[in-house]
Amino acid sequence: MPKITPRTLSGFMELLPGPQQQMERFLQTLRETYALYGFTPLDTPQIEAAEILLAKGGGETEKQIYRFTKGDADLALRFDLTVPLAKYVAMHAGELSFPFRRYQIGKVYRGERPQRGRFRELYQADIDVIGDGKLDIANEAEIPAVIYATFTRLGLERFQIRVNNRKILNGFYAMQGLSEHSGDIMRTVDKLDKIGPEKVRTLLIDDVGLSAELADGIMRFIAIRGTNAEVLSALEGYVGKNELFDLGLEELKTVTKYLAAFGVPETHFAVDLTIARGLDYYTGTVYETLMLDHPEIGSICSGGRYDNLAEYYTDRQLPGVGISIGATRLFYVLQEQGMLNEELNTAPAEVLVIPMTEDLTPAVQAATFFRAAGVRTQLYTEQKKFKAKMGYADKLGIPFVAFLGEDEAAQNKISLKNMQTGEQSLLTLEEAADVILADMRARGSGKLIKS
Repeated sequence: MPKITPRTLSGFMELLPGPQQQMERFLQTLRETYALYGFTPLDTPQIEAAEILLAKGGGETEKQIYRFTKGDADLALRFDLTVPLAKYVAMHAGELSFPFRRYQIGKVYRGERPQRGRFRELYQADIDVIGDGKLDIANEAEIPAVIYATFTRLGLERFQIRVNNRKILNGFYAMQGLSEHSGDIMRTVDKLDKIGPEKVRTLLIDDVGLSAELADGIMRFIAIRGTNAEVLSALEGYVGKNELFDLGLEELKTVTKYLAAFGVPETHFAVDLTIARGLDYYTGTVYETLMLDHPEIGSICSGGRYDNLAEYYTDRQLPGVGISIGATRLFYVLQEQGMLNEELNTAPAEVLVIPMTEDLTPAVQAATFFRAAGVRTQLYTEQKKFKAKMGYADKLGIPFVAFLGEDEAAQNKISLKNMQTGEQSLLTLEEAADVILADMRARGSGKLIKS
């Protein structure tokens, strides 16, 4: 029978054990940080009825979604985590406590053309706060605070959260008599980082149909720069011309004020009028987060405020605010740029117990003791030469090896070798566990991303 060549489909990430340990550490840091802010975990099905997932879709979403039939059922793989959240909240609104704060880290599927840093199967890591009828503006300031805490705990230092408000943009376009074109304008402006100001101006004229004068006015407006205080001051010059604009400016000022109280330094957030987010459902504050040393990568975390999460599933008004981190894409970038801390232990165990006697009982008891003490332990029972056993520990990067021969068993002790220093000591199980646990604490104190 001919053998099938093993392969992984393009656009799907499959990691070796070491990088997988780093990925697990990455995702665990996200979970811990999200939980620190009082978000509850949620898991929704990867497969839903196609009509559920496509309710807010159409256009590019429908082209990229994986859709299939099973019997009479029309099914699809989830494209993001927001639409399943909308369905979930609509179904369980009567049972949930509002504001409902959830985080979800799970795989989503997009049938787009794979390229550098773009995947067909990817982890997304989302947080959202959903209100019942109303949702206070303070939530729109807390979300970027969670972003700041998350990336700081990972070890990322040079990043900036860019903040804007869609009401400001819609109000400004209304002043210009462009309300009907506001969606097209914002989708075009959202391409600024990718194609540059000249091409954006050209698209505003050629595709959106604006006059050169109107296009130039928009380009001047979104080019307002300076400190946060300077940008907000410049926006004051437009106050009194449009109520929506005035409301958006007040919201933006409130968000920037609260951000400082949430502990986000001004070095890490900036008011940026180019941030629009191309999706139409954003209605208030919007965010994008950039790595300052790698602007070519684009946003690594984005989101914003929306007024009605579940309008396709219920008449109940459910406003919310949230962000999403493309976890697979970000991990890929960190790995590619050599930014992951190689000093962190990625081994599957802290100690490898190697029996040196025919009777395995002492070794099994030692492994059981270590595990009860909280030490990840592997018991090596393969009948191989001693050099091969040590090579196994070395290849996996296991920090310690414990030997149990007849002499050690007679003394109720083990020989513990530090694989990094080569030092070997005869210790009781309690002493050995203390040594290993202290090493675990030292190794575990480092951050995933090296500074």
